[in-house]
Amino acid sequence: MAKIISLVNQKGGVGKTTSAINLATYLASAGKFVLLVDLDPQGNASSGLGLDIRKIKKSLYHSMIIGEHPSKIILRTQTFGHDLIPASQDLAGAGIELVHMDNREFRLYNVLREIRTNYDYIIIDSPPSLGLLTINGLVASDAIIIPVQTEYFALEGLSQLLGTIDLVRENLQPNLEIMGALLTMYDKRNRLARQVVKEIQDHFPGHVFESLIPRSVRLAEAPGFGKSILNFDSFSKGARAYKNLAREIIKMEKNEKKSFTV
Repeated sequence: MAKIISLVNQKGGVGKTTSAINLATYLASAGKFVLLVDLDPQGNASSGLGLDIRKIKKSLYHSMIIGEHPSKIILRTQTFGHDLIPASQDLAGAGIELVHMDNREFRLYNVLREIRTNYDYIIIDSPPSLGLLTINGLVASDAIIIPVQTEYFALEGLSQLLGTIDLVRENLQPNLEIMGALLTMYDKRNRLARQVVKEIQDHFPGHVFESLIPRSVRLAEAPGFGKSILNFDSFSKGARAYKNLAREIIKMEKNEKKSFTV
């Protein structure tokens, strides 16, 4: 049964979609079966993998809102073992339509339950907001990764996000865990970036990934070509960082399973 992980931060521009795309790709390259779910109406995770969301006939919207089986909308990507449920422009109206639906917070949970046994990991790219779509992503998830940009105001808004996560735990998904904060756009030459890393490590002791995602031109260029960094430039420093992140997550899962069986 898949481990479902949401990448969440209501602040935009923190590398959330880049991380979702490349984490999913590197987990698949490590031999895992992975599904990437594009929950963001902007569809950047879908377009970043080469799709034109204006031409997508069926998307996550059709499963969450209309009730179609997700197997009908899953697409293959360039990497073996890596599938995608794309977003489309229809998803922009889903937040409004969900308001009047029964079990509105559980619509994505119910969709993923239909296909969960087909994968090792399901990665959800959430919108940069704390609306109903993001709540659906949290309720459907086992764990959360919080991408945090290593720049000034890095911790801005995190208290609101953590408050929302606590509310979801208390009322909707009691087993939701924070897997860790993922530090992105890191430049080791920048003194402020090093200070931000220390500040975040102090705020989240034991819950910060060792892998630091660097500020990288190649990472920024890859989505424009519809490719993950693995398929665009596998020897770049950004590629090495996401490969290390995937290894770190797989190791965490192995350790968790070992402690569970002891």
